[in-house]
Amino acid sequence: RPIVAIVGRPNVGKSSIFNALLGRRAAIVHEEAGTTRDRVTAGVEYDGRRMLLVDTGGLVTAPETEIEAHIAAQVEAAVDGADVVLLVTDARPGLTPPDHDVAALLRRSGKPVVLVANKVDSERHEALAFESQQLGLGDAIPVSALHHRGLDDMLEAIVRHLPPAGDEPEEHVGGPQIAIVGRPNVGKSALANVILGTERSIVSEVPGTTRDAIDTPFEFKGEPGVLIDTAGIRRRGAVQPGIERYSVLRAVRAIDRADVVLVLLDATEIATDQDLHIAGEAREAFKGVVVVVNKWDLIPEAGRREARVTRKAVLSRLRFMSHVPVVFTSALHGEGIEMLLRTAFDVHRKRMQEVDRSELTKAVMNAIARHLPPVQAKGSLKIYRVKQEAVGPPTFVFYCNNPDRVHFSYERFLENTIREAFDFEGTHLRLEFRGRGKSHVIGQSRSRGVGGRRPQTGASRGGR
Repeated sequence: RPIVAIVGRPNVGKSSIFNALLGRRAAIVHEEAGTTRDRVTAGVEYDGRRMLLVDTGGLVTAPETEIEAHIAAQVEAAVDGADVVLLVTDARPGLTPPDHDVAALLRRSGKPVVLVANKVDSERHEALAFESQQLGLGDAIPVSALHHRGLDDMLEAIVRHLPPAGDEPEEHVGGPQIAIVGRPNVGKSALANVILGTERSIVSEVPGTTRDAIDTPFEFKGEPGVLIDTAGIRRRGAVQPGIERYSVLRAVRAIDRADVVLVLLDATEIATDQDLHIAGEAREAFKGVVVVVNKWDLIPEAGRREARVTRKAVLSRLRFMSHVPVVFTSALHGEGIEMLLRTAFDVHRKRMQEVDRSELTKAVMNAIARHLPPVQAKGSLKIYRVKQEAVGPPTFVFYCNNPDRVHFSYERFLENTIREAFDFEGTHLRLEFRGRGKSHVIGQSRSRGVGGRRPQTGASRGGR
C-alpha cells in the first residue's frame, strides 16, 4: 500500500488527525508536546484507495536532547519511505520558525507534500490558515481534527498525490499477534528492531522511550506474524500522571489482543516483583507466554554456562507457570533471536491445537482414576466426561455432579494432566466445570472476560 507520513513540529495535532482518520485512539493524544515519539502505523481506505498512515513524533530540526535527535532520525526515516507527506501546522499561533525549518526539509526530500492547517475551529482561525502559503508548498487545507472538519478535503488531496493504483497486495493477515512486554528499559524496542531488521522504535537508555504500542507485520521462515512493541509496564505506584498512564494502559491492552506474549526480563536483575506482575497479566488473559531473559551478553561466561540453573530460578519465581518456555537472548548482538521466534510460533500452534476427543477422555479419566478428587464435607466430586470447547485459548469443559466442589488444587492437577498429555507448553488452559443447569469457570480472570475460538475442522489433533 502507498505510505502517507504525517509530520510537523511538536504539538500541532498530528496524532489527533491520525486518530480522527482511524476513528479510534490509536496514538496517544495529550497536551504535552512530544507525546508521539515513535512512528505509529495504521491502514485506512478512502475513495477505493488503500493507504498506510504513519504518525510521527514532533520534528525538531535542531535537536538539543538525545530524545529529540532520535525523533528527528525516525521522522526522516518515515519521510524517506513515504509516497506522500502530510505536513501539519497549527493555524492558531500562525507559522513559527520550526514550521519553516520542517518545510525546508520536505522541499529537499522531493516528496509530494499535502499542507494542512490544523485546529481551525472558527472563522478567525480559517483566515490564519492562509498564512501557511508562505511555506512554499501550495495552499493549506484548513481542518479541525477535534471537530472532524475538512478531513474529506485532506483525504482527496492525499489521494490525488498517490502513485497510480496498481495491483496492490492483499492485506497481510494470519499468523500470531506477538506482544513484547516488560519493565521499562529491559530491551523491548531493541528486541523488536532486531526481529524486524530496522530501527522501528526508539532505543535509548532513558526508561520509557517507547510510549505507544506499535504493530508491525513480519515473516519468520515464511510464516506471517504481527509484532506488538509496547511501552514498559511500571508498578502502579510508579506510574506518572498523564502520558505514562496512557502508555501503561496501552501495554496491558496489547496483552489482551495478543496471541503470544514475550515477557522480557533483564538478565542482570531476574524475576523482580514487577516481572511477576507482568507475567501474571499475560497468564490471567490466557495468552501463550514465552519468558525472554534478555541482555544475556552482560552475564560472565561462567554464569552463562549455567543457563539451566537460571531457567530453574526464573520458573521458581513465576508461580504456576512452570510450563512456560524460557529463552536467552542478546538483542544487542542478535543472539538467540531465531530460537525465540521458533518458540513463539510453536507456542501459538499449540495454543490453537484441537485434541482428539477420545484421547482427551482417556487421558483425563486415567488421571482421575490414579488421583481421585478429595472428599469434602458436602460429598465427593464426580466428573462424568470432558470435551474441548474452543481453541485460542484452549478451553475444556468438565461435566460433573457439583462444580462448587472443585478445589483449586484439583483444578490445577487436571490442567497439568491435559498439558502434559497433549504438549500445551507455554499456554494457560481455560477449564470450565458444568453441573446440571449451571456452570462455574475455574481460573478465569476476575478483571476481564476471556473467550476462545471454536475448534475448526482440520485443526491439528493430538499432542503435536
